[in-house]
Amino acid sequence: MTSRKSWLFNDTVAGAKASATIYSLMLTCRACDVEPFEYLCEVLTELPQRAAGADVSDLLPFNIGERLARRKPTSD
Repeated sequence: MTSRKSWLFNDTVAGAKASATIYSLMLTCRACDVEPFEYLCEVLTELPQRAAGADVSDLLPFNIGERLARRKPTSD
């Protein structure tokens, strides 16, 4: 099933907005050359450590790319 067809199963406006947010983040990852799975792992590890209402702009894909790149081992 393609993502386009899965929109048919959003039962509520809140569900549709949540889906749109996730799709938007994943496409932004692609545009910023950030691996979406690595991005989600990093964000879902970091978010529980933050206070409610804390600034999370540093966790956006275009800001987190350098941090993820530093963690990757370099192959020679």
